Amino acid sequence: MTASVADRVIGRDRSKAGAWTIPWPLSAVVLASTCIVVGLIWDVSWHRTVGRDTFWTLAHLLEQAAAVIAGLTCGYLVLRTTFAGTAEEKAGSVRFWHYFYGPLGAWVCVWGTLMMITSAPFDNWWHNAYGLDVKIISPPHMVLAWGMIGIQIGAMLMALRAQNRAPIEDQTLYSMIHAYAAAILVTMMSTVIQEYASVGNQMHGSLFYRVTAWTIPLFLVGLSRASRLRWPATTITAIYSAITLAMSWILQLFPATPKLAPIYNPVTHMVPPAFPLLIIVPAIAVDLLMRRFGRGNDWKLSVAIGVTWVAVMVAVHWFWADFLLSPPARNFLIGADQWSYSDRLGDWRYRFWTLDVDATGKWSPLGFAKGIGFAMIIGIVSSRISLFLGGAMTKVKR
Repeated sequence: MTASVADRVIGRDRSKAGAWTIPWPLSAVVLASTCIVVGLIWDVSWHRTVGRDTFWTLAHLLEQAAAVIAGLTCGYLVLRTTFAGTAEEKAGSVRFWHYFYGPLGAWVCVWGTLMMITSAPFDNWWHNAYGLDVKIISPPHMVLAWGMIGIQIGAMLMALRAQNRAPIEDQTLYSMIHAYAAAILVTMMSTVIQEYASVGNQMHGSLFYRVTAWTIPLFLVGLSRASRLRWPATTITAIYSAITLAMSWILQLFPATPKLAPIYNPVTHMVPPAFPLLIIVPAIAVDLLMRRFGRGNDWKLSVAIGVTWVAVMVAVHWFWADFLLSPPARNFLIGADQWSYSDRLGDWRYRFWTLDVDATGKWSPLGFAKGIGFAMIIGIVSSRISLFLGGAMTKVKR
């Protein structure tokens, strides 16, 4: 059988490159996705440290350059498959606009690139029209975020395609690439939700657990289902933790000062991201549950994952939150108690926020319990959706 264009370019040429050589288009897209998440975390830190002084920051340029790399690489794959591919090669690709052919992941990357490039002038106009925004979630940022997520999903689909078409001896390599791409996606989602679920101050309120029960399992469970690693969820969250810690430790090394008033907190170095969420602990439980239930009991599995995820998150983060608000956490390694230049510092830094309170304004154990119950329901729904999508991802071969 003749190898497809994507197999020749994305796939393997063992006789020339060897079994453990990553094809250059896949390497280029994974590199682009890495640059995107680095640029995203760097950009958020820049806003919190310096302010939004200009669009032409290095973080913005890194993000847009990465989008161009992904777009050009995948555009090449599409054009080559369309104009240089045989009928069999085109049959192994996804057709778009009736004429163009390419791998599914390449199409998703092209869409993500267009979204990211479109967001640039939109974001610049938004700031000029409405001034400095201090929120991550804004219309232009959401356009940018969806473009970034598109490229991450595209990279993941390209890795899955290679994994699902490869012989057994090559599957571990592509499964690790998929896990890495999945970890970048989880890192991006944790960055997007950090206003609601990142610092220890939020971890004694049920809102933290509701937000994380929806966003993290929605991606993590399905991505783990699609993987052929033995501990996929654990591997993905371990890589997420490593990426976040590396960015936190590196950014703190660079001196920087605010440029936009009002300046309430005169920081002297880049404000790092918060210490990574301890989602690796419930991820271990996810791996164990997926082994226990297999692939034929997804409704029971989703209930088990949803309930267990929230229960383990509460057990771990409730006490971890106490540590994050204590003096021993205020050091370079943990990075606690570091705030934006626009924050008016006060005792609120060492208190818990978004607590579940009763009519008198006091913390309500009953209200918290209800919120956690709702979080478990959310976790069940997100896990079931994710398992369904993960089952589809196991079949990706185009």
